[in-house]
Amino acid sequence: MAGTVIYERTDHIATITYNRPEAMNAINGELRQDLNDSWEQFRADDEAWVAIVTGAGRAFCAGADLKDPGSAVGNDEHSFWEVQSFTSLESGKEIWKPIIAAVNGYALGFGLTLVAATDFVIASERAEFGFPEVQLGVPTVQGSVRMPGKIGWQNAMELLLLGDRVSAERAKEMGLVMKVVPHDELMDEARTLAQRLIDNAAPLAVRATKEIAKRGQEMGFVEAIRFGETMRKVAGATDDARAFRDAAAKGERPAWHGR
Repeated sequence: MAGTVIYERTDHIATITYNRPEAMNAINGELRQDLNDSWEQFRADDEAWVAIVTGAGRAFCAGADLKDPGSAVGNDEHSFWEVQSFTSLESGKEIWKPIIAAVNGYALGFGLTLVAATDFVIASERAEFGFPEVQLGVPTVQGSVRMPGKIGWQNAMELLLLGDRVSAERAKEMGLVMKVVPHDELMDEARTLAQRLIDNAAPLAVRATKEIAKRGQEMGFVEAIRFGETMRKVAGATDDARAFRDAAAKGERPAWHGR
């Protein structure tokens, strides 16, 4: 993997870092492929239970690199925007592990599209968010699909139709951001949350719950409940579920193994 994205894992926490700080982490063809490879690595790594995605330098990701035609999307079924959706059935790249965005600066365009696809967003006080596409003469597609359900219609339209940037505090008011923290505390906060996810719950149960939550929004109520009950039976047969039952009988805390 080239150096435009850095993938690191410490224990069960993977950190994926956009690494074109000289270009404010704008997405060119090389970064796009490296990002694909990083999500593939995270998805396949059984010891990686949680991911944190962030940016090097003063930006999270400033969107597409308009100087590089390789940053364009729409002509490759395995391209960046499908992997970052984390739930693409067609490409077979579902990622049901929890993902935290640690937004250290500008999250614009494609950068905000990825943020919108994560499960938790922690923002530096310096972060700014925006979909500038309409100011460039084109619509944003994934943002338009995701944002109304995520932050409500009027908040979504503020981002999508005006194209202006909003502050971290405004993004928190919208419901896009979970927590705004001092810039120097950002990664510590993200790692603390990641560790809570690892310590509190069985990783396979977490993944099953995320999948039920996602797919359940796309099903009728009865079908969603049936799907959820099936997933509960599958998770209940895992080693981790048995470990909980054994530990509970002894009054102890279970140790999770992801099996």
